[in-house]
Amino acid sequence: MGVISDFCDQVIASGRYQELDRNYVMNQLRALVGDEDVPTQAGKLVSQLVDLSISREKIEDSITERTILSDQLYDFLAPLPAQVNEHFWNLAQVSPQQATDWFYDLETKTDYVKADAIKKNIEFTRTVADGNELEITINLSKPEKDPKAIVAAAHAAANQYPKCALCMENEGYRGRLGYASRTNHRIIRMNIGGETWGFQYSPYAYFNEHCIFLLGEHQPMKINQQTLVNLVEIERQLPHYFVGSNADLPIVGGSMLAHEHYQGGRHTFPMMKAPIKQAVDFPAYPQVTAGIVDWPMSDLRLQSTDTTALINLGTHIMTTWQNYSDPMLMIDAGDGEERHHTVTPIMHRQGDLFVLDLVLRDNSTNEQYPLGIFHPHEQLWHIKKENIGLIEVMGRAILPGRLKAELAEVKRYWLGETNEIAASHLSWAKEVQSQTTITPTNVDEVLEQAVAQVFSDVLADAGVFKRDDEGAAGWQRFIEQL
Repeated sequence: MGVISDFCDQVIASGRYQELDRNYVMNQLRALVGDEDVPTQAGKLVSQLVDLSISREKIEDSITERTILSDQLYDFLAPLPAQVNEHFWNLAQVSPQQATDWFYDLETKTDYVKADAIKKNIEFTRTVADGNELEITINLSKPEKDPKAIVAAAHAAANQYPKCALCMENEGYRGRLGYASRTNHRIIRMNIGGETWGFQYSPYAYFNEHCIFLLGEHQPMKINQQTLVNLVEIERQLPHYFVGSNADLPIVGGSMLAHEHYQGGRHTFPMMKAPIKQAVDFPAYPQVTAGIVDWPMSDLRLQSTDTTALINLGTHIMTTWQNYSDPMLMIDAGDGEERHHTVTPIMHRQGDLFVLDLVLRDNSTNEQYPLGIFHPHEQLWHIKKENIGLIEVMGRAILPGRLKAELAEVKRYWLGETNEIAASHLSWAKEVQSQTTITPTNVDEVLEQAVAQVFSDVLADAGVFKRDDEGAAGWQRFIEQL
């Protein structure tokens, strides 16, 4: 017996193939890694097969070629897309949670969800000065870019296949330089709002069962009444998941505005736990309970068992906000040709109660804030400069991997050790040091608390109505307009 034979045993045990298929499967594997079997070593069989293929010069020893072959091998363990969909929906008739449990387990076993890579992320939770709990992730899971892929991307044709990383056509795609392999990718088909949508998991998840809902056609993102209809429909089908959309404008939107999609999963975010600080009454919608959420960003929360009333009131708020300006607070809806206002809508269930958070967004810029008036301001860029998307809005920071090494130097600076602290962190480090006594025993706690506080300030910068008297007055003017 050897590594090829042992992996063939796993493939047959997975159920996609039967014992009668053994010779067929063995030859398919030999085509990828070479004919001769070799003794199995400690570690994952797929990694050993990839190394074997490289040693026999079947593939180059590069990030791209390794990943493509690894995904091809894991694909042997996955049922075909039609089989996956059939089994998922059979389970969903009994229990939606049982269906997602099975699908997530499959995507993890077949390495589409990169569980080993995700474990590399640095994560912690801290309560900041305003009493809110915030979650911090330093993203270390995504692999380094292949140098050859960077060169290839510079010369890539504009009209490529697939059109983007969210298109249905990615299912089973081999991959290429600069474009991720998706051989082991599976997508559940759903009917949402009368259209075909896909449901998949994120390969590099930022929270439990991080998933993506994507429109079957390649169309740009848009936030409107249909968005709320779709969120309700998803919640009806998968009531144990939250679902939300990034904003549909640059600066305040996500990183993928070209393809209509939402994100979801089984996680309770800090914003969901934040209380209502001021009730708001909408007499025309007595079925809906509403209020301003005690949160750094500007969030109106609507709750109701009547989804029609929820959708109609939510649409009224979105439409009003889209055309609302408040010059005293630098809130500018635009000039009619260029739109500045949208929302980040997020929905979850509490039993029969549908909970809709509408976070108000404004992507205006000026000379003082060229990257966005309601965007992290420059003094916070040393920690977070990137867009504030759906996940950050809800209280989970996704911070760049550079911070792992940079914050280690900050700790050395605080402890009086030889260090190479970045100039961008120096004034912040001095300020934190002046406020507390830092020792080897508490240095990690101090660092985590300080980073979380910066993220809280980032969210405050992104809030259109600040948590002060002027912001409170601004809220009241907007509510009067509603």
